[in-house]
Amino acid sequence: MRNESKAIAVLSHSNIVKVYDVSFGDRLQYIVMEYVEGITLKEYIEQQKIIPWKETLHFVIQILRALQHAHDKGIVHRDIKPQNIILLQNGNIKVTDFGIARFSRGETRSMTESAIGSVHYISPEQARGELTDDKADIYSVGIVLYEMLTGTLPFQGDSAVSVALMQVNDEPKRPHEINPEIPVGLEQITLRAMQKNTRDRYQSAAEMLLDLEEFKRNPLIKFDYTYFVDEEPTKYVDSFQTRQTRAVLSEEDENEADSAQSQNVKNRVLPIVAGVVFSLVIAAVIFIVIQLANNGTIFSGKKIEVMNFVGKNYLLEIKDKPEYTELYNFEVVYQSNSAFEPGTVFEQDPVSGQKITKGGTIKLSVVNESTSRQVPNVVGFATFAEAEFMLNEQGFNAIKVAVEDPSVTIGTVVRTSPEPGDSAAVGSTVTVYVSTEVQTDKVIVPKLTDSSLEAAKEIINYLGLSLGEIREENSSLAAGIVISQDPAENSEVTKNTKVNLVVSTGSPVSGSVDIIINLPNIGRANLEICVNDVFVGNPLTVYASGQTRAVTVSGSGSNNIVSIFIDDQKIYEAHVDFTTSPPEVTNEITYNYVTYIDVTGMEALAAKKRLNDAGFVNVSLSFSEDAPGNKGTVYMQSPLYASSSGVNSQTPITLYVVGSQEDVSKDNPFGF
Repeated sequence: MRNESKAIAVLSHSNIVKVYDVSFGDRLQYIVMEYVEGITLKEYIEQQKIIPWKETLHFVIQILRALQHAHDKGIVHRDIKPQNIILLQNGNIKVTDFGIARFSRGETRSMTESAIGSVHYISPEQARGELTDDKADIYSVGIVLYEMLTGTLPFQGDSAVSVALMQVNDEPKRPHEINPEIPVGLEQITLRAMQKNTRDRYQSAAEMLLDLEEFKRNPLIKFDYTYFVDEEPTKYVDSFQTRQTRAVLSEEDENEADSAQSQNVKNRVLPIVAGVVFSLVIAAVIFIVIQLANNGTIFSGKKIEVMNFVGKNYLLEIKDKPEYTELYNFEVVYQSNSAFEPGTVFEQDPVSGQKITKGGTIKLSVVNESTSRQVPNVVGFATFAEAEFMLNEQGFNAIKVAVEDPSVTIGTVVRTSPEPGDSAAVGSTVTVYVSTEVQTDKVIVPKLTDSSLEAAKEIINYLGLSLGEIREENSSLAAGIVISQDPAENSEVTKNTKVNLVVSTGSPVSGSVDIIINLPNIGRANLEICVNDVFVGNPLTVYASGQTRAVTVSGSGSNNIVSIFIDDQKIYEAHVDFTTSPPEVTNEITYNYVTYIDVTGMEALAAKKRLNDAGFVNVSLSFSEDAPGNKGTVYMQSPLYASSSGVNSQTPITLYVVGSQEDVSKDNPFGF
């Protein structure tokens, strides 16, 4: 506890009660903390009964920011509850009582320990005495959020043990059934934080903050928290239904099964272990040799799990770090986000936990180092081009609006919106009003696309036009950005003409398509779908007997590469545009399913022919005079036969041959 307390003392966050000093003497132990005036969140809940969801949102965001700061320092609170959250008079909160906090290094705790935390708020893994990390705090936040929204705890029982068992086994009543005023999106966030399985829970406080910020922008949003399962036809089912229908082996049954197997295992285990150890040693030697020969690229294309980068500083913790750059290709987009510090990754795609191919691309959204800047003064510039250049230099976009102003020379910048000196987000659009010749009732419609809806409304009103129909469509552009306009840009219209706008919802155009594939005749196999290097859902178990099968693939956007794998071997690839109706599938490639063969010890040409006959079309020979063995025979192959996962008919295969080209006998191809 000493190391943890010293670490807690260096936590510095506006939503955490400051610890000034920690001492562990022989006779006196103490912690000196900041004095805070206020009431506990528990007292406030008891006064209000049910806290309005907007106020709840204000509280929980502050709690999560505090926890994210602690988690970034390696500290897990382990006792998050309303009694440990102080509510100040100004509406801000402070998290206190890190009394049983620990480094997130995976410690276990038993239910008999006094420092277990409060049973109504502990995570299932804490209740079971298992390893705990920062996701235990996420679960507790979910309980607190549930209590604020409903005025009641999700699990209540006659004893601490009964409540702990409920935390492990029971599903809570949906908050909406208790308080119908709770929006669906906020209920979904609450229940995801309270998932029993840590893999189904938010993986960090930052990830939960992202969904809360998304909900703040659009309280009508509904999140798609789903699992992929093997059913005919392929479909998605709700994660809660999956858990409720999952068969559970009771502890008594497990004990009986273990007892029955223990005797058989005891008699066989020593020779098996010896054989395995010997095989591992041999495989390790071969692996090292081939890794050196191939510069460590044997496993390129293998599936790897995506790490969590949300909450990390891109320049300091991610960029140019070999442990990341050797596995992933990063695409960085800088955007504004007030919930995170400048330079911090606030969103990643794909998210942590998903599987992608090695070297696949991860898109990181990073907070601009400077999220806002003063608009430069371009009023009086002789041309729009000059004004646009100046604005672009300062990080702004510019659009031109022609206005009648006989007092200045035609083409001169009259004013801007926002005005010079105003603070505006870097990357936002500045409307530049440029003088034009005086006309009667005619107006030239400017470009409104790529500007915000509010800016477009201002321009329409300023020019004496009328705002017509506003319609929303899914688009990869940010929410509220104008996608199209009618009348079109540069159209000459009379004043008071209605201008219709189509505005982005912020959600990319999505769709689904059935792809017909030919399955090999191999019996039971795993089928996986990969979209843009990201494996979608869990593998489907199929029975492959040479038949055709329709596989439903869902996605968004226009430029997608869809791959389908059977037992880690790619059998299909295509480009899919999900923005069309129906989605357009082009550039289809079908790969033959092949079975990798061990050809070590064979004569080189015979080995190459054997692989060619099996369907492998990219086989080459590499010779070594110093290698041990019979001249002209294969002493090694790459990829290794024991590591054939992901090998397909197009995979480059290298056969390492003893001797030189002259030692390969074309007259005796079978090496007899």
